[in-house]
Amino acid sequence: MLFNSYEFIFLFCPLTIVFFFLTASKISGKAAIGWLVFASLFFYGWWNPAYLILITGSMIFNFGIGSVLGKHEAAQIKNRIILAFGIFVNLALIGYFKYANFFIDNLNAVSGSSIHPEPIVLPLAISFFTFQQIAYLADAHKGLTQEYSFLHYALFVTFFPQLIAGPIVHHQEVLPQFAEKKIFRPEYENMAVGLTMFFFGLFKKVVFADGIAAYASPVFSSAQAGTILTFFDAWGGALAYTFQLYFDFSGYSDMAIGLGRIFGIRLPMNFNSPYKSENIIEFWRRWHITLSRFLKNYLYIPLGGNRKGSAGRYANLMITMLLGGLWHGAGWPFVLWGGLHGMYLIINHAWQRFRKKYFQKLTFNHFFSRFLSRLITFCAVVTAWVFFRAESYEAAVNMLKGMSGYNGTDLPLAVGYALGPLQGILENAGIAFTLGGGTVFVSTYLWIIFLGFTAFFMPNTQEIFRNFKPVYHFPLSQEAGSLSCLCWRPSLRWALLSGIVGAAGILALTQVSEFLYFQF
Repeated sequence: MLFNSYEFIFLFCPLTIVFFFLTASKISGKAAIGWLVFASLFFYGWWNPAYLILITGSMIFNFGIGSVLGKHEAAQIKNRIILAFGIFVNLALIGYFKYANFFIDNLNAVSGSSIHPEPIVLPLAISFFTFQQIAYLADAHKGLTQEYSFLHYALFVTFFPQLIAGPIVHHQEVLPQFAEKKIFRPEYENMAVGLTMFFFGLFKKVVFADGIAAYASPVFSSAQAGTILTFFDAWGGALAYTFQLYFDFSGYSDMAIGLGRIFGIRLPMNFNSPYKSENIIEFWRRWHITLSRFLKNYLYIPLGGNRKGSAGRYANLMITMLLGGLWHGAGWPFVLWGGLHGMYLIINHAWQRFRKKYFQKLTFNHFFSRFLSRLITFCAVVTAWVFFRAESYEAAVNMLKGMSGYNGTDLPLAVGYALGPLQGILENAGIAFTLGGGTVFVSTYLWIIFLGFTAFFMPNTQEIFRNFKPVYHFPLSQEAGSLSCLCWRPSLRWALLSGIVGAAGILALTQVSEFLYFQF
């Protein structure tokens, strides 16, 4: 079941909310938690009921392992063996469903064998709920977990707002909230903030992301088919996908956070205007924040982090990003995407070390240097997204050739007519004007300009709701106060705006489109 569907918005969501609070007031809080677990499992099983066995089995196994780990000292060899066994089982589960076909295909390609097993359908959210539970086991091993009931643990794993595509929550963030009595009483502020955030996220998904998707997908399909792409065509497709992915995933996260808030639960922040980043280190502190946190705490630091000198740090960064790329998908383009970001991070850290050593007094805080830093970072991110989106290595190379200008720089003839005298100047500069494609060109770049302005200069959803603590531990940026008129408050003006945004989002549901991160 998708958030952007009529059955979710008009049936599942309102019924789940109403019965949760009714059950809490008429029966007990424990019964209400039980209802929410049941509803979340129903939500998950809507796509394929068979995989309910998978998620419930995973919950029972990990809760049992976590309970055993909590009874022993972390230094005990027995405890370490149990932890290793628990992590192995979880990774084996992901390995089978997500990577079995990938490794068999590569084995066939290398060895010339012809192994063709039955295709394995990837269960929804397996990476997300498995990562959450691996983190729980690691913390149980360190003695950081408390005694929780299985019912609360089941809700931690299955809580439907964040079950399918995150945010990846930490047990210390939500399990204590499930035990608070105040969540069983409906509060006006939670309802108003949560519902408005949900509508904002829905609008971002179905209007912004789905709107510009029509100009991204055809370009990448052409690249896959081997079509020669010129400069503006390739950059139009790459930039369109860059904004499609951001508004799609951040829109989903806003909806998830809003739904959690309706129940009185504050989920962690997942996006903090990542395209405003001035370097790639900052980008990964702003993009998919909960995944970055998981990779840092449970992969990068255990590998040694920055404790083994610069060479060790760079090696750990590369390993972390390569595995992070592979987590996103079983394909070499994802590995290359992770490798590119690993290289970016190494260069960024090396530059900061060099600058600190030789140019301590040199500052880069004026407008031009900040603008240049953002531009370089953004172009690097867009280039890497090409590998993330392309269906094959060849398609990615085809896109990058076009983006580099290797295949020429053409513009539609209709655009040339609109430019007037500038057309001749551009022709002398080597830009050709060809017949056709004017409408698509103009539409593509109008979308890019509009969404680019929104992503670069407007406050994000969490900044708009900053006075009402929209997320768990919200890091308020200095830019948040620049547009005080866009600070949400319970008023008639905001109620009307929220109603318009929600109605526009619902009316735009002409066809159901999956969220991009569902496949990961």
